Amino acid sequence: MITKKPGIKVGVSNRHLHLSQEDLEKLFGRGYQLNPIKDLGQPGQYASEETVDLVGPKNTIKRVRVLGPTRKATQVEVSRTDAFKLGVNPPVRDSGDIVDSSSIKLVGPKGEVELKEGVIIAKRHIHMHTDDAAKYGLKDKDLVSVLANKDGRKLIFQDVLVRVSDKYALEFHVDTDEANAAFLENNDEIEIIEKF
Repeated sequence: MITKKPGIKVGVSNRHLHLSQEDLEKLFGRGYQLNPIKDLGQPGQYASEETVDLVGPKNTIKRVRVLGPTRKATQVEVSRTDAFKLGVNPPVRDSGDIVDSSSIKLVGPKGEVELKEGVIIAKRHIHMHTDDAAKYGLKDKDLVSVLANKDGRKLIFQDVLVRVSDKYALEFHVDTDEANAAFLENNDEIEIIEKF
């Protein structure tokens, strides 16, 4: 059992993608650089003005936001609802774990990329700075349960992955499907109630 601590801020994660520099240039042109428009909750992370279309076997979702900075490998994060619309069946994974995940086509203003793998539903998780992890008695890759208690829709999320780094800020991330089920919005608060 976790001793009660102050609430942890919620960050609701809408569909988005992270691009490798190689794929960024295929979609937007040689030598292209992302243009940040808004800082995100995690230090150094930002929403860019760039968007691409996700083209699945059934449908297309247009103008999906690219987050920066660029990464080693391209990764697309969607909700289960998005996956149904697109006609893909992505696994629930920790960010960066894209081996044998779903394929999709990306369409940008200057070109297209056929991703053989890279589409996931992100596992719900808590980013923790090393100092926060020490306060909670947690370490990287621990699993916890958290309580959301808003507007009569009390809900316990289990199997919440703890991600610890001195580069992180304390924040609970869920996708739009999970947030909608619990009436959660950005900057609401949850509390950790159990460690496994």
